[in-house]
Amino acid sequence: MKADVLLGLQWGDEGKGKVVDVLTPDYDLIARFQGGPNAGHTLEFNGGKHVLHTIPSGIFRSDRLNVIGNGLVIDPVVFRKEARRLSDLNLPIRDNLVISRKAHLILPTHRLLDAASELSKGELKIGSTLKGIGPAYASKTAREGIRTGDLFRPDFEEIYRERRDDHLARLPRNPDPEELKTLEEEWMDAVEFLKGFRFEDTDYLINEWIDSGKSVLAEGAQGSMLDIDFGSYPYVTSSSTICAGACTGLGIAPTRIGKVIGISKAYCTRVGSGPFPTELHNTTGDLLRKQGNEFGSTTGRPRRCGWLDLVALRYAIMLNGVTELIITKADVLMGFDKILVATAYRIDGNESNRFPFETRSLIEPVYTELPGWKTDISQLRRASDFPDELRSYLRFIEEHTGVRVSWVSVGADRDAIIRL
Repeated sequence: MKADVLLGLQWGDEGKGKVVDVLTPDYDLIARFQGGPNAGHTLEFNGGKHVLHTIPSGIFRSDRLNVIGNGLVIDPVVFRKEARRLSDLNLPIRDNLVISRKAHLILPTHRLLDAASELSKGELKIGSTLKGIGPAYASKTAREGIRTGDLFRPDFEEIYRERRDDHLARLPRNPDPEELKTLEEEWMDAVEFLKGFRFEDTDYLINEWIDSGKSVLAEGAQGSMLDIDFGSYPYVTSSSTICAGACTGLGIAPTRIGKVIGISKAYCTRVGSGPFPTELHNTTGDLLRKQGNEFGSTTGRPRRCGWLDLVALRYAIMLNGVTELIITKADVLMGFDKILVATAYRIDGNESNRFPFETRSLIEPVYTELPGWKTDISQLRRASDFPDELRSYLRFIEEHTGVRVSWVSVGADRDAIIRL
């Protein structure tokens, strides 16, 4: 067996959580490989809405094992809130959730450093979620991080104080002592809760499961265009969101990767700052936001909306070696007389099919116009019932990306996704 990888191909919010939940019955183990509580994977079923930030999206299938990989950064306070909500649903999360000993911790001072850094950038701010993600990954890279396995060391509190004092020395001004004390007490309480879960060397665990013939699905967070190396730098996240990140974030070799399942919305969205070539600053963009309920599941911020960008999508497909596509939110495009799709860019008067290094240049999308569909597709459950215009839209995507579309989502609920 090999591990399949599922990841987003845009700027995040593509619907990964829902798709993982739908695919989980086909796998024995679901493993998150990067990111932290800046991610928000939304799942809807049985009339309820659930948002996950750290725990893999396979957790609602109680007979499957879920792994938080070494590539994640964990905030114990956020984790505790999430775990308690799941426990209230009578899910056996202490039985089917395993945490890597090599995953890093987000400290209270990481959040303070994050806020100070964003404030100092002024109009050039990245659009951080202020969850402490960037500083936590920076500590990891600087070899100054604290890993979950360190929680069980007898000198843990001493290590914590050293890291905390170092962070405080970097802040432009000292935080209020009472505020810091409150943050630390909450964090330490949450650490004790976290220690009640199962910790393992999950790199060995995952490889042993693959060796024994069990199926593994690696779940990514954010999107390929937010990758620290290949995204629209510097407006990116702090981890590797592409397929290669599954290898480093779980400890599996590239030769052990099987299918690479890429998810794209039928249009584009983005939260925070950064280039967005097909963004719509008009009533069409407002309509996409309204019909798609485009507000961040983590921050609540309104998402920027625009037409599908095939230049960026082809780039993400190349980086990841995508073998099949899943198109989500096709229902949001219902009612448009025409739909535009960017097939190229015009930069400084020159047409290009490549995503550019310098994204601060003026990028003018070169659009192809396609007919929209008036049919309400949200209640459809068979591909044979799709309107011709939707079929043409999907074929156009396949022809211009060279990758087949295997699933189409037509609504938010678990059952509103159709295999082609």
